[in-house]
Amino acid sequence: MTTPRDPQSDPADGAPLHAPAPNGPQAGAGSAAGGLPAPYGPRAVADAAVGDPPPPQTAVSPGPPTADPRWARPAFLALLLATGVLYLCNLHASGYANSFYSAAVQAGSQSWKAFFFGSLDAANAITVDKPPAALWPMALSVRLFGLNSWAILVPEVLMGVGTVAVVHASVRRRSGHGAALLAGAVLALTPVAALMFRFNNPDALLALLMAVACHLVVRALEDGRTRWLVWAGVAVGFAFLTKTLQAFLILPALAAVYAVCAPVRPRKRFAQLALATVALVVSGGWWVAVVELWPASSRPYIGGSQNNSFLELTFGYNGLGRLNGDETGSVGGGGAPGGGGRWGETGWDRMFNDDIGGQISWLLPAALILLVAGLVLSRKAGRTDVTRAAFLVWGGSLLTTAVVFSFMAGIFHQYYTVALAPYVAAVTGMGAAALWHRRRETWAALTLAATVTATAAWGYVLLHRTPDYLPWLRWLVLVGGLTAALGLVFAGRAGRRVVLAAAGLGVAASLAGPTAYTLSTVREGHSGSIVTAGPASTGRGGGPGGGGGPQNGAPPGADGNGPSQNGGFPGGGPGQDGFGAPPGADGTTPPGGAGTTTEAPGRGPRGGGAGMGGLLGGTDVDAEARELLEAGAAGHTWAAAAVGAQNAASYQLATGEPVMAIGGFNGTDPSPTLAQFQQYVKDGRIHYFVSGGGAGAGGGGTGRGGGSGTGAASRITAWVQSHFTHVTAGSVTFYDLTRPTSDS
Repeated sequence: MTTPRDPQSDPADGAPLHAPAPNGPQAGAGSAAGGLPAPYGPRAVADAAVGDPPPPQTAVSPGPPTADPRWARPAFLALLLATGVLYLCNLHASGYANSFYSAAVQAGSQSWKAFFFGSLDAANAITVDKPPAALWPMALSVRLFGLNSWAILVPEVLMGVGTVAVVHASVRRRSGHGAALLAGAVLALTPVAALMFRFNNPDALLALLMAVACHLVVRALEDGRTRWLVWAGVAVGFAFLTKTLQAFLILPALAAVYAVCAPVRPRKRFAQLALATVALVVSGGWWVAVVELWPASSRPYIGGSQNNSFLELTFGYNGLGRLNGDETGSVGGGGAPGGGGRWGETGWDRMFNDDIGGQISWLLPAALILLVAGLVLSRKAGRTDVTRAAFLVWGGSLLTTAVVFSFMAGIFHQYYTVALAPYVAAVTGMGAAALWHRRRETWAALTLAATVTATAAWGYVLLHRTPDYLPWLRWLVLVGGLTAALGLVFAGRAGRRVVLAAAGLGVAASLAGPTAYTLSTVREGHSGSIVTAGPASTGRGGGPGGGGGPQNGAPPGADGNGPSQNGGFPGGGPGQDGFGAPPGADGTTPPGGAGTTTEAPGRGPRGGGAGMGGLLGGTDVDAEARELLEAGAAGHTWAAAAVGAQNAASYQLATGEPVMAIGGFNGTDPSPTLAQFQQYVKDGRIHYFVSGGGAGAGGGGTGRGGGSGTGAASRITAWVQSHFTHVTAGSVTFYDLTRPTSDS
């Protein structure tokens, strides 16, 4: 079966197409949605949604209706409401989540300059190692509602709800309401999505903007209007300001699909792509231009860079270095296939391994099967067939991102895979709908059955990796999936009730595993720099409330199972990581509980204040330390200075006063230099120096200019310790930079 060509198109010479867009103003009264023949109108779609067989078709899927069935809008609103309630549940348990970004949010709520640059402190010593777009919504929220966990994390929840809405809207336009609801549910119940849309890392905004870009490109493919493509460029530009070059992973797929499939002449296609590129450069480049042109002496140091340059950060540490592992500032790249690195093995199966599989891959086999099925169904369609183009847009984005993630040798965390969640959801919804409408054909019914079988079998494997977590569930998933698959084999000949029951059972079996992992995720708080969704598996040390991490090649003294639940590496507690962690620094600061040493609900002790624990998880600040810093803050630009951003962030969040993060995130950025720090001290701008620090403090760490006492942070530490009087507050040693020792 083929899709009839639009009589106004001529693919050979690229004549302009005038096929009306779905629900668009050109849709004639005598036709169904988007100019499709009458059998694809509202009645046909509504019948298909409840299980009645569709009429004979000449399209991959029936297309969107011109009028929504009565149940569509309530079901859509219920989906968004359920997603919001799910993601808001127990949100406060994560506290400040990643204190690295929470400190920058706090700074941005106090200083517009810090807001613009993404500074870690309101006095603008150094920025985070990312552009600041992801911080802006949270900083505005904190300005309005004050510094607390909800003000920081609710914007992330709203981004999650928005991403579900965007995926639903895009799938609905091509495949109908039932497919859109399925896609939205798949996205909302993906464990890593439930984790990151409740966390303050940049990945939530990135996922939203990438979904928006794909949706807008599909809109442009419907009617060839330039504005949709330009807005897609704007979305990718702001995604660049969220997480730099990761935003560009899907550009080859989007550009190629539009260049080939757009319903306009070739010359206009390339002109539109050029305009979209201009929009991308302007929307993503204006901030970069301001930063690069701003005098370095009057702006904060660009965290993560070696030369105080955002361009260097973009193309080095956050760019090509992530792909080849040759990045200044990395604490260990990935391993070659068959080998191991600190960030896990690379290879084609990386998205399915023990470390990552439970985060994202539950529906990944189904998405790959359904992508192939959708392309097979549309193989004879015309060049401008929008349904096929939609498969190529979402499926191409899925494949390019998954391939890069699978083989990148630099720093890689499990939560990066949230970027795949919208693509998996969209392809799953569209592909399931396409096969469902052809279910009377034997091959389509068998493909549906094979999809459910593969999903159930893979769900069993993933659940088996956590044998103590709901052990009965894996058998329920397997048996339910196989039973549903058997019913779907006879979808073309069985009665309506049997087919509906088989389809419902198949969906339930496919979503049972990720739903359980998602519920496990929202029940627990998560904090630190490396976090994972779901219960701890046999191959990683993550799990509720904690940060998973490298499975292989763990740092010396670790057990090889990667980061523990403390948000850092194994042995990240005081005195266990070899980085000189100060005694008693055993957790991150809870919201509203600065100065306490309580632990987050459902969690064990977190990582130490210095070394890998403090590097990745922050520090508890007890009442005595907080009072010491607050009492001496007046008259100083910074109440204290500490090596490593997580270490500094904990004291800043506890006191509300600016704390300088020496060396940036891991304490190894060359800022400030020893001479600069000495001048700050001479001018009376820093009151205290916090003993202990990150990898650059000289405790044997690895990284940029750090470790072995060779970095700027090490020289600063040695100079302070030999020239100033130390005081103890609680369990932490501070050096009073206003009280030189008698020798000095």
